[in-house]
Amino acid sequence: MTKLAERMKTRVFTCLVTLAPIFVFAGTAAGQDISPDHYEGLRYRHIGPVGNRIASVAGVSGNPNIYYVGAASGGVWKTVDGGLFWEPVFDDHPSHAIGALAVAASDPEIVWVGTGEPHIRSNVTIGDGVWKSTDGGSTWSNMGLGATGRISRVLIHPSDPNIVYVGALGHAHGSQPERGVYRTMDGGETWEHILFVDENTGASSVEMDPNNPRILYAGMWHVIFNTWGRESGGPGSGLFVSRDAGDTWRKLEGNGLPLRTIGKVDVCLTPADSNRIYALIETGDGVPLNGEETDNGELWRSD
Repeated sequence: MTKLAERMKTRVFTCLVTLAPIFVFAGTAAGQDISPDHYEGLRYRHIGPVGNRIASVAGVSGNPNIYYVGAASGGVWKTVDGGLFWEPVFDDHPSHAIGALAVAASDPEIVWVGTGEPHIRSNVTIGDGVWKSTDGGSTWSNMGLGATGRISRVLIHPSDPNIVYVGALGHAHGSQPERGVYRTMDGGETWEHILFVDENTGASSVEMDPNNPRILYAGMWHVIFNTWGRESGGPGSGLFVSRDAGDTWRKLEGNGLPLRTIGKVDVCLTPADSNRIYALIETGDGVPLNGEETDNGELWRSD
């Protein structure tokens, strides 16, 4: 068998694996419950892109075939066929370190990229701010925030794509005034620094209530990266909430949250019940809840 024939054989096999679940569900009558048995044969598999760790992903609401992937130092990739083929769409720009991606729910042609990987790695590349595309990733414009270093999150208002929130960790190699949470009301032409704790604390996570875009949560992280290690945790770290679209913020304390100094904070919400908030908190401390120890901050009660 020639090498070309071998490659063709591999491609045919890949297509069959990809399409098999589609045939199963296509044969299911509309409205009929799908038996859990149909899922037993499904397995996670690698679909690319190859060559770099993935720092962020974003999809198009209502179209499961279109996804964007941001690599730690490999730029942005796009698929329009559910991952069968990936196209690099950010190669012509100075920074290929991607920290965050977001697609506007109200206009899937609007895509935002936050550069600079925010994760703890020894070989992280600093970014050059945020970029915006209005044509599905074909062309990009730099929208500022170049001094923020590493972008951890980009959030787009569900009905007004001109309102965007950005979580900035900072370059994190020392004190820096550009850390915190930013907001634009005009599509990135101007920015407000709406949450600043101190020069050693940046935003490790920012989330929007999926049922009320005026409610925002921010995980703030006191962190400094040195060549010999890192300083994680300090008075600035904490979980913050805004109930007026970012105009004012309040630090959540007590009610089961750790009492002693904490480090990195990640937060997420579910559309099914946005009153239930999940937080992953770096800490060795907990407080008793119903007579049981809540070590590592695993149990707490929101307000």
